[in-house]
Amino acid sequence: MKTNILSMALATTVLASCGGAGNETAGKDNLIYNVEQFADLQILRYDVPGFEELSLKQKELIYYLSEAALAGRDILFDQNGKYNLAIRRMLEAVYTHYEGDRNDPEFKELEVYLKRVWFSNGIHHHYGMEKFVPGFSENFLRTQIGKLDVSLLPLSGDENAETFCNVIFPVIFDPQVMPKRVNQADGEDLVLTSACNYYDGVTQQEAEAFYQALKDPEDQTPVSYGLNSRLVKKDGKIQEEVWKVGGLYTGAIEQIVGWLEKAEGVAENEAQRAVISTLIAYYRTGDLKTFDDYSILWVRDLDSRVDFINGFTETYGDPLGMKASWESLVNFKDKEATKRTELISANAQWFEDHSPVDSQFKKEEVKGVSAKVITAAILAGDLYPATAIGINLPNADWIRSRHGSKSVTIGNITDAYNKAARGNGFHEEFVYSDTEKQLIDTYGDLTGNLHTDLHECLGHGSGKLLPGVDPDALKAYGSTIEETRADLFGLYYVADPKLVELGLTPNSEAYKAEYYTFLMNGLMTQLVRIELGNEVEEAHMRNRQLIARWVYEKGAADRVVEIVTREGKTYVVINDYPKLRQLFGELLAEIQRIKSTGDYDQARALVENYAVKVDPQLHAEVLERYRKLNLSPYKGFVNPRYEAIRNGAGELTDVKVSYEEGFAEQMLRYSRDYSFLPTRND
Repeated sequence: MKTNILSMALATTVLASCGGAGNETAGKDNLIYNVEQFADLQILRYDVPGFEELSLKQKELIYYLSEAALAGRDILFDQNGKYNLAIRRMLEAVYTHYEGDRNDPEFKELEVYLKRVWFSNGIHHHYGMEKFVPGFSENFLRTQIGKLDVSLLPLSGDENAETFCNVIFPVIFDPQVMPKRVNQADGEDLVLTSACNYYDGVTQQEAEAFYQALKDPEDQTPVSYGLNSRLVKKDGKIQEEVWKVGGLYTGAIEQIVGWLEKAEGVAENEAQRAVISTLIAYYRTGDLKTFDDYSILWVRDLDSRVDFINGFTETYGDPLGMKASWESLVNFKDKEATKRTELISANAQWFEDHSPVDSQFKKEEVKGVSAKVITAAILAGDLYPATAIGINLPNADWIRSRHGSKSVTIGNITDAYNKAARGNGFHEEFVYSDTEKQLIDTYGDLTGNLHTDLHECLGHGSGKLLPGVDPDALKAYGSTIEETRADLFGLYYVADPKLVELGLTPNSEAYKAEYYTFLMNGLMTQLVRIELGNEVEEAHMRNRQLIARWVYEKGAADRVVEIVTREGKTYVVINDYPKLRQLFGELLAEIQRIKSTGDYDQARALVENYAVKVDPQLHAEVLERYRKLNLSPYKGFVNPRYEAIRNGAGELTDVKVSYEEGFAEQMLRYSRDYSFLPTRND
């Protein structure tokens, strides 16, 4: 489970990064945080502080794990849509071999389109899920394709340039073809109307029935059915195509395994070596029971400085919330910052015991909760270029209950966001008064980080399912409800006197910064991420609006939260912070009940009533005010580049990290060096 950057108090600063390429620098490397800006996106750079102080063996481990991370890049492109690799490779060929005027408006539009495809790992927006609208014409693209040597085109089978265009052009240019990567519209067949490549030839009803038939209601340790496969219908029979060595995506997975084997040889300890070995076994077999074994070993490995995620992990990209996108994160512990999260996890039982939820839904014994602040060394797959700021894994409820979970807050990523967002005018435009601005300036970063910590470390790990409840009972609403639950847990406790007692917050006023930014974001400012006329579809955005709209409505009689107009502009005002906390607690109790009992009907009612619809007049106003600030609502990163230094005997003597690579330069290098899949994986 991931915490999106806009989930926390960082919302106001991250949304408001500087326009264009900036010149803010940090440290001895003179690191430039702002790289470039295009469409609704801004590319940033992150530092890897502390890397030089690692041992040679740890650096070598990070290098091998980073290569394993980059080797899986094409998997996500194909998961996001069956034509994505063909389109990306064709556009890259046109872009790199274009011989005309590179200032030609149509070429510039093609360049922007290609950069958006790179950023989103496909032709659909990484967050809004809608298909990109090209700013260049069909005739321009067809002409450029015709100028290419046919060997440069990603043709399949007996295709030629003409038949290739006949297949690809409707996917790019026809708004009716594959319009949404993930469709969450209530009442529609979410499988047939989603362009993601997790299903082929099956309906939503068939997919749900297929996996329901596999489940044993008496099984107390169920595997995550469907997690690592595509579900297809061939010759009238529904079957899974498993992602493994020798199966679907084998070309990339073999490369991943090869680098993991090198990493296994330089593991820090036996526990970490067992984690890597079991992950390799999972990749070789595709056995979901082995994946659970790996997850348990990973949770228990608490002594390693270097850590990583690599595999089919999160299910946000599947409209049914079952199949996992491929991602990787290589990192190492920030020892000083981790003292904060260790203090929180050490008190996990206290937080569980004092939660406002019904006692029957609480864990009697919280097990294995660990939390740390990490320094990201490489981002990949569904964590690149856009990344989370916090992660809590594994996702299997029974593993959480019996073995615990591991939570991380990515310190250098939040630091990069903050440093790239100085002096932007966002607070001046959207925050109601100097009182709130002063709260945010003084406490916003602190309480934002704490909310992330509480969300990941305790929120996702809190509560329990009642015996016999199917973990997938909430179906398409499961992700939104789970993110709502974790956010509410964090919101409720960020205001608790316990945090002052533990020294995590300086006083009883600090939490108000997080409350204000969360409400402002959920009620108003996250709308900058949605095109006018669209509804809210992404799970994290639905979660925030659900919480904000619910407490706004339930507190209306007491004017707990108000939406006011001043000089023609709309603002959020919080009149009663203690009462607001009480409302957060009430909603948390209900959300936990829904989760614990598998109450699908109430989950659907809450999401559809509070999380989806948008006030068009307010939406238009927020978009217009935001547009004048010349800011980008979405941020992503270029990775550092690692180089293995070897002596004449081929022995690794050092690993150097550099930060000079640009966005297009990095993307083209990745396409050149890490393309291990065929253009079409039918």
